[in-house]
Amino acid sequence: MTERQTEARHAKAFGLDLLPDTEILILLAAGQAEAAQCTASAVREIALGAERMARALRSGGRLIYAAAGSSGLMALADALELPGTYGIARDRIVVLLAGGMDALRDMRGGPEDDADEARMAVEALSLDANDCLIAVTASGQTPYPLAAVGAARQAGAHTIGIANNAGAPLFDMVDVAICLPTPAEVIAGSTRMGAGTAQKIALNMLSTLMAVRLGHVHDGFMVNVIADNDKLRDRACGIVAAVAGVDEAKARQALTASAGAVKPAILMARGIASLAEAEGLLLKHEGHLRPILAELPDR
Repeated sequence: MTERQTEARHAKAFGLDLLPDTEILILLAAGQAEAAQCTASAVREIALGAERMARALRSGGRLIYAAAGSSGLMALADALELPGTYGIARDRIVVLLAGGMDALRDMRGGPEDDADEARMAVEALSLDANDCLIAVTASGQTPYPLAAVGAARQAGAHTIGIANNAGAPLFDMVDVAICLPTPAEVIAGSTRMGAGTAQKIALNMLSTLMAVRLGHVHDGFMVNVIADNDKLRDRACGIVAAVAGVDEAKARQALTASAGAVKPAILMARGIASLAEAEGLLLKHEGHLRPILAELPDR
């Protein structure tokens, strides 16, 4: 592979430490913004990846995130937020982080080279063709996520790879290769900056599009949200009121009847007689509200 872009020196970094604070910060902000823009070049691949992820969950499979270092933190952030935001069961999401969860307290570099640990972690999951593994690595050649991909492929699982260097070895191993060609970091090799920003955006795009295709988003609302605090209970009430076209009192009544589940509450607020009937309709339409609402009388 040619020289890695993630290790290149930024053209404006010469004499960086001699600049005034505000100029350094402006340069850092510009670097983040430029990195973020590169995700637009990967929308086709991100769409393919989101479909693989949605397919895995539809078939009863799992999403497995595998990464090391700051890429692992980006993957972990995405994985941890999916249950609350989109109601995806926690046992359907697995995070394999080099060094284990201890790395969240003391992130050392060595574990990212432990390919054997990654293989054993994947093998312990007994993956099959219903599962999907998402590997994230800025360089595209970190041993831990690459070994995880290799083991997942051997088990027959779908694989997605995210990296920031064109021609990365990871891309030859996965079903869907997502290249985020971020520019040189202002601090050379500090991929927690621009590369990490682009990874987080790409992961947001992947999991959000996945949720849309699973029917967990309707007109920009998170209609499968788990409302487990006051803020989210208020949000759920607002969603039911807006989508069903009812007042707040009617929305809260429907949410009480649905035990807080937003989708059936919307249907009951629109006139569906019972929770069982609402759940049956959602099952028939694979969790999508729009075709059900289209058949109901206008309010």
